[in-house]
Amino acid sequence: MQFILNKIHIWVWALCFFVSLTCVQGRVGLGPGVQEWDYVEVRQGAHLFYWLLYTTANVSHFTDRPLVIWLQGGPGVASTGSGVFEQLGPIDIEGRPRESSWVRHVNVLFVDSPVGTGFAYVEEHGRYARTNRQIALDLVRLMEQFLGQYPAFRSVPMHIFSESYGGKMAPEFALELHLARKMGRVDCRLQSVVVGNPWTSPLDSILSYAPFLLQMGIVDEDGYRRISRLAGELAALVYGEKWTSALEKANEVQAEITGSTGGVFLYNTQRRVHEDEDYRYGEDPQMSHFIRTNVTQALGLGKMPVWMEQNSTVFVRLAPDIFKPATHIVTRLLEETSIKVGIYSGILDLLCATPGTVNWINRLKWGGRSEYAKAPRTAFRIDGMLEGYEKHGGRLSMFWVYRAGHLVQQENPAAMGYILKYFTKYG
Repeated sequence: MQFILNKIHIWVWALCFFVSLTCVQGRVGLGPGVQEWDYVEVRQGAHLFYWLLYTTANVSHFTDRPLVIWLQGGPGVASTGSGVFEQLGPIDIEGRPRESSWVRHVNVLFVDSPVGTGFAYVEEHGRYARTNRQIALDLVRLMEQFLGQYPAFRSVPMHIFSESYGGKMAPEFALELHLARKMGRVDCRLQSVVVGNPWTSPLDSILSYAPFLLQMGIVDEDGYRRISRLAGELAALVYGEKWTSALEKANEVQAEITGSTGGVFLYNTQRRVHEDEDYRYGEDPQMSHFIRTNVTQALGLGKMPVWMEQNSTVFVRLAPDIFKPATHIVTRLLEETSIKVGIYSGILDLLCATPGTVNWINRLKWGGRSEYAKAPRTAFRIDGMLEGYEKHGGRLSMFWVYRAGHLVQQENPAAMGYILKYFTKYG
């Protein structure tokens, strides 16, 4: 009898040990899976917000899968809104499961950045970010706190993904995180930074508008000349480092595009859009209401500052920085680190048009430039269907994505899943 009791005791102990290994010490948030969320005061009076969704993949422990950090664009569009409920999260605002959710494969850390975005906020005595570098330093401070709170992620492969204005924020964040790691301030395994339809070189994007629209048959020669003239005026402002004036001129460029094209959709030139539709990136009123009520209640944030779908103050404070390029940061990543750099572009996007992105990539001066230039561009297929093209060389990768514009994850989730797996190697 004692032998049997001892044997039962051993089995109970083994079961408890197994459960302790497989269970995640997290909370129930909104949607399936275990989650965590919190604020981090990154500077006095300036608070970022993160929402961690542990992977729901069938693995023995969450550390079996990488950690992906997701940064939204804008600047000022919330990852906890568009990122979670329109693109990557496990459910949408109707509660419907998302088959293409990244949480099915990897752990995802959604960060509302810069401060003042989404759930992130600035106290009266605090300051908004005014430069891209300040955004990056704030994010490094957040990761110092996060990795201290969740040390298991220190040994997990980490990847930074972003889109749009995140194409400026993510590279500098990656570089500053790398430097902080070298100084012993952060212990992490950052392996790649991947930017989608990136605003990394704003002028290259603007200068590509007129030829792109002409070659697509969306404008005629007259429209081409009008848009080109304004783009040239904007280029002169950028070369003269008149950054705020360049931003104002960009509004004129977009207004001319609207007039010359009859209102083509900037985020996807082939999308059917009704003349009464007023789309603003990340600002769906239904989503805003859902987050301010359901999400705020589920996460227990009712006493915190209200969730902001697009805080105009964030944009205004960054106005002098918005047209400054970040290509030199990409060069430093390729030259000074072992971090892989990825770029993907939905070829139907106009706002950050693919030709402009290719132009600044081809101008990068770095040690692996020749290797990348000589590398073949090959097609990639999923279930036999052609989804785009890819090119890899010297730790730099570029993906051209079919049937997608600015929002690749929403419009071609199969191709985006292929890109996610290429970098994270999950499974």
